[in-house]
Amino acid sequence: MEASELRRAVEAGRATASELGLDVDDVVVVHDSDRVALHLVPCGVLARVAPLGHLAASEFEVEVARRLADGDAPVAELDPRVESRVHVRDAFAVSLWTYYEPVGSEIASTDYADALLRHHAALRQVDLDAPHFTDRVALALREVNDREHSPELPEPDRRLLSDTLGGLGAAVGTDRADDQLLHGEPHPGNLLNTRRGPLFVDLATCCRGPVEFDLAHAPDDVAQHYRGADHGLLHRCRALNWAMFSAWRWRRVDHMPDRDHWRVEGLNRVRAALDRCGPGRPEAGGAGTPVG
Repeated sequence: MEASELRRAVEAGRATASELGLDVDDVVVVHDSDRVALHLVPCGVLARVAPLGHLAASEFEVEVARRLADGDAPVAELDPRVESRVHVRDAFAVSLWTYYEPVGSEIASTDYADALLRHHAALRQVDLDAPHFTDRVALALREVNDREHSPELPEPDRRLLSDTLGGLGAAVGTDRADDQLLHGEPHPGNLLNTRRGPLFVDLATCCRGPVEFDLAHAPDDVAQHYRGADHGLLHRCRALNWAMFSAWRWRRVDHMPDRDHWRVEGLNRVRAALDRCGPGRPEAGGAGTPVG
């Protein structure tokens, strides 16, 4: 967020918690992007604050958390001291979650896979209307094909991303027999190592698709410990994920830190993932950005 908007978001999070009877002496910004995560001290709350344009996503995330609350899902929980809903204040949507003190050690691949397996098992028990992952692929494809939205994307790389998103998106999304509710983006940044064990956060990305779409967000060695994974499908999903990641980085309005690095690295990761797909992969569409 811009500095002035961030100040307003911090105040919205603080004021919302205080009015609900929670003790807030200090606010620590944990994450700052299109929405922010705030650690409220000493009440032990994580406030997620987003502009009202993200209200529907915030409400969806809270609903997913509510549906999972009675199961054994390894996910962060809403704060039990206040009503489980999104609060609107000063043009911001505010939701209040339990804050988990992070544990410093790295999450082992076996524990990562176990958490994802348990999360998927819990999600299979939830009846929730969620978008299909191909909706996200289609949105990324529109961004790539709109030269006004991505004016700096070189044409060979535009063809690479367009072919990957269009071709693999259609191929992976055709067979929906094994689709289920997914986390959507269970990458390492969305898995906290806590005293309770690994817990997934950022439930707003919940969607439907094959479990391999989720697994493709995890480090490569996690898949070796996930029972029943289709590794051919996993390679295709990983290529799709990197193509979507790259599509967002080339948007004119993207503000990800180190964006120039990730523009190049993302395209390199797409090519590497496509090489692992073997025969039948989409055509690369040209040389584009060099690897290395």
